[in-house]
Amino acid sequence: MGWQNTILRVNLTNGTAEIEPLNRDWAQDYLGQRGLGTRYLVDEVDPTVDPMSPDNKLIIATGPLTGTPAPTGGRSSAITKGALTNTIAASNTGGYFGAELKLAGYDLLILEGRAPEPVYLYINNDRAEIRPASQWWGKSVWEAEPGIRAELMEPQAKIASIGRAGEVGVKYACIVNDMDRAFGRSGVGAVMGSKQLKAIAIRGTKGIKLNDAKGFLKAVQDAESVLQPSPIKKRFETRGTHNMMDVTNEYGSLPTRNCRDVQFEGTSSVNADSVKVKRRSDNKPSLQGNKACFACTIGCARIATIDPESPLVNGTAPDGSDRAKYKKKSGGLEYENAYAFGPMCGVSDLDTVNYANFLCNEHGMDPISLGASISAAMELFEEGVLTLEQTDGLELTFGNAEALSKAVELTATGEGIGADIGLGATRLCEKYGRPELAMAVKGQEFPGYDARAMKGMGLAYATSNRGACHMRARPYISDFAEQSQEGKAEIVKTTQDLVSAIDSTGLCAFANNIIPPEYMAAMVDTACEGDWSLDRIRETGERIWNMERQFNNAAGFTRSDDTLPPRMMNEPAKGGAGEGEVVDLEPMLDEYYQLRGWDNAGVPTADTVTRLSLPD
Repeated sequence: MGWQNTILRVNLTNGTAEIEPLNRDWAQDYLGQRGLGTRYLVDEVDPTVDPMSPDNKLIIATGPLTGTPAPTGGRSSAITKGALTNTIAASNTGGYFGAELKLAGYDLLILEGRAPEPVYLYINNDRAEIRPASQWWGKSVWEAEPGIRAELMEPQAKIASIGRAGEVGVKYACIVNDMDRAFGRSGVGAVMGSKQLKAIAIRGTKGIKLNDAKGFLKAVQDAESVLQPSPIKKRFETRGTHNMMDVTNEYGSLPTRNCRDVQFEGTSSVNADSVKVKRRSDNKPSLQGNKACFACTIGCARIATIDPESPLVNGTAPDGSDRAKYKKKSGGLEYENAYAFGPMCGVSDLDTVNYANFLCNEHGMDPISLGASISAAMELFEEGVLTLEQTDGLELTFGNAEALSKAVELTATGEGIGADIGLGATRLCEKYGRPELAMAVKGQEFPGYDARAMKGMGLAYATSNRGACHMRARPYISDFAEQSQEGKAEIVKTTQDLVSAIDSTGLCAFANNIIPPEYMAAMVDTACEGDWSLDRIRETGERIWNMERQFNNAAGFTRSDDTLPPRMMNEPAKGGAGEGEVVDLEPMLDEYYQLRGWDNAGVPTADTVTRLSLPD
């Protein structure tokens, strides 16, 4: 059947854990993971709630294909009202955590209330316990995950935890699972920290029933037959997403120095080739290999090390710990973290960029938001708005690798200028009177695509329900082919609907860049009850997108929030394919609203609500 038909509800205030039946009607309308988890959130949480309030809820949701042999069927989502954005937040992770939750017998885990003291949650199939975590509070992800596993004497347990950033309320704190995979964006880790929940440890040994097991295995084989010979798959294996840096740099859509520029002269020092260059110290490259998530035959995740002779991994760290801990292997550079700490901050030192990313793994921070927030601080400093006194003596200039590493350290613990950087770029720039310098939408910072050369991406940023995001739509092919804005609205709307559905299946978006959507539909159709045609799946995605929009509207978001930073609309790009270009957003937005069936204020019309059977 795909679904386990069971949810686990944990009230941290009362210290209770109860098993409930899944709402099957909602599963038929919203499929799973992002869609189904959001349906529960919409029903149970006031859209105007303070994200850090006990009244906000955090829902960990799996999809019907999570935990199955479907290619990349290991995804799960954390759904809440985001601490960074105040919008709906649905943050997606890979690794093995989601599959373990599903194999423990649960489609969703609903976390509500706030524990009176730090705790962690232990789930072992039908048993759920809330355990004291005072001994782990204040510890990093790297300390807490193996420590809790040892305490439980469960070597196979899969663990998701927050680091110091989630504890001190960094607005873009992550929930990290499997040591370096993460529910990454929108501040879901800050919400978890506000509940005084340090970690969730799961051991699951149940199976998953499928509606048509024989047909499902055939659908999986068909999907793999497309995936395995694909040159895109081979590129993901060998170069990961990091390969994109040279593409955007050449095209002129690589956000550089807080988007002052669109091309970076130091790209060759931090691109996908640089991580394969052998170091003099140990004759080894930074990139040590790759790894895969549950049920994935691609393996795009990177494993990296820092030069063992670098001062970043020798001596004593600011917290008094031995820097030798950074000589370990950890999750390496992909495009987004490399862009955020490299070109966006003007830094071309590979070890520093790796170090900043290691600290994100260790302490649980979104590298995109962190890098873009530091770049905003750098521009504020160069503009004379921030002084040396306010930056703890850091020369926060673009290209200053030492200042970057120290800013990351301070942000992880919420100290000094790090407390301001931890607010995110929007709040940081508002605090110092220069809101226009925040490269963000709805409070969420830009990923690695400048909108002036990529007009479809600009519209996707502006209309994304969780703020600026490169994973909510797929205008890439069109954007890299032409500068015209014509047709972008339809591409953005259509792909937003499809991605909403993919995020609700339990599959990874990367595999679905290769596998045509009809193959995904065949796997859902054979795994689940009901006729899950591709048309129905697309409509389900449209329903999910509109439901998220309804939540945001009720939270106070309007058309005025579907916008871009003034720099994108007023300052022409300085090079590349978009040289001299700006984004003319309003005509695209008008067309987009019309295609969506929304009124001019960006509210779904009564006809749209009825057609999609949206919540009242």
